[in-house]
Amino acid sequence: MGIDRRKFIKYAGLTTVAGILGKNPIDALADDEIAVSSEPLKPIVGKRWAMVVDLKKCRQKEGCHDCIDACHHIHNVPDFDNPKDEVKWIWKDHFKHAFVEQEHEYISDEVKHTEILLLCNHCDDAPCVRVCPTQATWKRDDGIVMMDMHRCIGCRYCLVACPYGSRSFNWRDPRPFIKETDPDFPTRMRGVVEKCNFCAERLAKGQMPACVEVCSEGCLVFGDLEDPESEVRELLRSNFTIRRKPGLGTKPEVYYIV
Repeated sequence: MGIDRRKFIKYAGLTTVAGILGKNPIDALADDEIAVSSEPLKPIVGKRWAMVVDLKKCRQKEGCHDCIDACHHIHNVPDFDNPKDEVKWIWKDHFKHAFVEQEHEYISDEVKHTEILLLCNHCDDAPCVRVCPTQATWKRDDGIVMMDMHRCIGCRYCLVACPYGSRSFNWRDPRPFIKETDPDFPTRMRGVVEKCNFCAERLAKGQMPACVEVCSEGCLVFGDLEDPESEVRELLRSNFTIRRKPGLGTKPEVYYIV
């Protein structure tokens, strides 16, 4: 009696699960006690992804770094404990450093001394994409600016082109400096660039970006700008927002409610 490939894979999976649970594989196949989900992953899709950062809410939880910790943990970002070698996907900096064009002297002290959450802006017109000689950096149809560490030759043109300091270079082997490796995301090697990818790998599995998911204050909102009913569009309609260095024409897709 023959068996087709699909059934073979199904039965092999049942046998493996049965072994893990300590069951007799034959019994498991016979009485169907082990349920194997056939539901396919439902990715979160959008036409033009963007992030809104509500600095008013962010100020309510001073010193919080939950979003940074979550992002760096799941993406195996090393901790060198050394500013010279620092690798970062999300970080915080002072308002005057983040928004150098917002220079009027009468801005409120509350805003002036706010620590700003910073990340890759996933620009509509991303200069990093234009200068990469190997297409290690490219822009997806949904606006996410991606980074392929395997294609990166370490030329660092993208670091020079990015006006936001959103990219990091691995001057040293990062693997010994990862506190707890997440097996679901690849580690990197010395000599490559890395940055925030809007958690593209999580979107593919139907999950929101880790920073958004872990934020208890609701400071971060992620959504599709092309959807007029999305939460990001509602926030942009009802709040005054600013973006970093808009005069450069890169059209960043991270907005800040001040």
